[in-house]
Amino acid sequence: MKKKVISALIASVMTASVLAGCGGTAAAPAAAPAAEEKTEEAAPAEEAAPAEEAEAAEAPAVNPDATGDIKIWVADNVVEFTNGRVASFMEEHPEFSGFNVTVEPVGEGDAAGNMITDVEAGADIYAFAQDQIARLVSAGALEEVAPENVEAVKSNNDAGSVAAATVGDTLYAYPLTSDNGYFLYYDSSVITDPSDLDAILADCEAAGKNFYMEINSGWYQTAFFFGTGCTLEYETDDAGNFTAANVDYASDKGVVAMREMIHLNASPAFQNGSAAGEATNVAAIVDGTWDSGTVQELFGDNYACAKLPSFKGSDGNTYQLSGFGGFKLLGVKPQTDEDKLIACDALAAYLADEASQLARYEAVGWGPSNLNAQQSDTVKADVALSALAEQLAYTIPQGQYPGDYWSLATGLGDDVRQGNLTEDSSDEDILAVLQTFQDTCISYAK
Repeated sequence: MKKKVISALIASVMTASVLAGCGGTAAAPAAAPAAEEKTEEAAPAEEAAPAEEAEAAEAPAVNPDATGDIKIWVADNVVEFTNGRVASFMEEHPEFSGFNVTVEPVGEGDAAGNMITDVEAGADIYAFAQDQIARLVSAGALEEVAPENVEAVKSNNDAGSVAAATVGDTLYAYPLTSDNGYFLYYDSSVITDPSDLDAILADCEAAGKNFYMEINSGWYQTAFFFGTGCTLEYETDDAGNFTAANVDYASDKGVVAMREMIHLNASPAFQNGSAAGEATNVAAIVDGTWDSGTVQELFGDNYACAKLPSFKGSDGNTYQLSGFGGFKLLGVKPQTDEDKLIACDALAAYLADEASQLARYEAVGWGPSNLNAQQSDTVKADVALSALAEQLAYTIPQGQYPGDYWSLATGLGDDVRQGNLTEDSSDEDILAVLQTFQDTCISYAK
């Protein structure tokens, strides 16, 4: 059986997170990139051209007489789809015909909690949100990806999803999606340059239109702070308790980020919010794919999407707005039966490969993490998903935050919204507010 690597890696796991746009909790992102002053926008990883899917190395042979039951948990809306893919897998891999596979409806939001509560009774293969990976590894509920599949997973999926599936240096899950995050929707008849925040605001002001984004939100405001290179993440122990916080908002780069929030709030075009259906008289919206239908109705033939814009900071440098990215992952539970483990790994790899991801997009609209699937004509025709895919190259996988973080972050944004901090505020005044915020964040881990 594959070696289970748990405690040694957890000591180095850093967990910090947000549930995608729905105000829940979630778990630890990889460390924010070190701040790097720059005078031009950093380039994302070069877009991968469609290529032949990298093949996994040869898997260990399974005993032809092996039998057993395999339980899979997926969200209710993909149970039927998953049953169909399992049937296809069995047709293509008769060597696993001795295994009986059952697919049950347990959503990504519930799977991790259920697995941690009772690993033995949990699913053998299950989908979960990437913010839960540290907890699952701590609980011994995730087997590392089969060695023969590691290189194929890393080369076939985008970097963000691979990072989200990794703890320490070990790949623990198979990426399923790259479709949770926020980007820019805009009216192409008004916005002439969606790559620059000041240009967007100028166009909105000139047209008497609004720019819609929520800055008093711990999820959305990270776009500014992570964009300038700030870090906000938590470490946890094996029981999932927060033990330390790595926060550097009270810094020069934090002041730059806060000043840009203040600058945005000062624009007569700015409208605070995150639900596109509540936006009024807008020409640009920062939102996610869940609101794409609403925005298409708003903008009609002028509907367009792009990654988030860059901005020129108060220090004269240019920064790309960042934020959190979210991913769905597929995990395999450790097994005592080596043949069953081989079967579970093979089936998980199949459910997460290019063909399955593309078919899943066509069936239920989940955005693929697979690079070739992302470049398919079908997916590229989805302009919202294409914009999100581009933006995710600049984001940090969500992690787990203390519940109190959310109200604290709202208060930080409210200092701007309510005029406690303005463009006339000194750097010292801004730094003092950020220091209080930072100290309070750290206190949650004590």
